[in-house]
Amino acid sequence: MGSSFGNIVFGYDLSMKDQERLGFLAASKGVKIISSGVWTAQREEWDSMFSFAKNMGMEFISAEPNREDWDVVEELAKKYNIKVAVHNHPSENSYWNPEILHGCIEGKGNLLGACADVGHYKRMGLDPTDCLKTLDGKIFSLHFKDIAPTGDEQTLEDVVWGQGILNVKGMMEELERQNFKGYFTIEYEADWENNVPQIRRSVEYFNKITEEIL
Repeated sequence: MGSSFGNIVFGYDLSMKDQERLGFLAASKGVKIISSGVWTAQREEWDSMFSFAKNMGMEFISAEPNREDWDVVEELAKKYNIKVAVHNHPSENSYWNPEILHGCIEGKGNLLGACADVGHYKRMGLDPTDCLKTLDGKIFSLHFKDIAPTGDEQTLEDVVWGQGILNVKGMMEELERQNFKGYFTIEYEADWENNVPQIRRSVEYFNKITEEIL
């Protein structure tokens, strides 16, 4: 988080003093902390996570709750008025299929929805655009990406948007059809140490496609 914080890491176990320092620093720079995650937790840890999100002024948390913890998560979302955007890691034990998420949150109100990772849908053999259609009205945020055309399906690397096998324009057209007003998180994990150039090119492609669509 910066030299003044030493080696401590952003998360719900920050002391109240450090939470206050961080909130003041962000505000002084005109930065709003929208979200954090992807969080998984033991049942007794969820309250600390929601409290931290509230203290930081977040709109939502990105998480993958255990199936048996939905009663706790739903109750805390209402208590703190914080949305929960459920992520889909490429694992049979996760919310890899949007139908699984539907079954967990159906009828539970408008604070529970999806953080749709379009690359992970493809890695699990699903069509990302169809998955977005299935989640119509429940998408709070996206882990948006394009992925390489060759390699093992489970480990296909991220590439600059428009250079891979995902239908970026088709996904964006579907989001426009849904009147999506949430957040895009650009995920580019192929080069942790120097990915800003690729992110910049992805933003340029996003702007180009947006102009075409709108």
